[in-house]
Amino acid sequence: MSTERFTTNEAAARLGVTPARVRQMVVSGEIESERFGRDTVITAAALAEAMKRKTRPGPTPKAKVEATNGQATPKKRAANASAKKGGKK
Repeated sequence: MSTERFTTNEAAARLGVTPARVRQMVVSGEIESERFGRDTVITAAALAEAMKRKTRPGPTPKAKVEATNGQATPKKRAANASAKKGGKK
């Protein structure tokens, strides 16, 4: 049985992240890895598991809010009121 292994650069290309992010994921335990001499290698199984999970940083996107039917949002109302009073321009 042949076990395919990937370097951090190859794994990064497959995951769509930087090699530094892959190393960070290895250190935090998000991806299992093995040491091969001085190199860190990631098995195909570990890479496939990581691809199933969300790997990109950042907040989860919020659900879209329904249209306001042309009405000003509270933020816009505050800006409009401030502009009428001679506030921020």
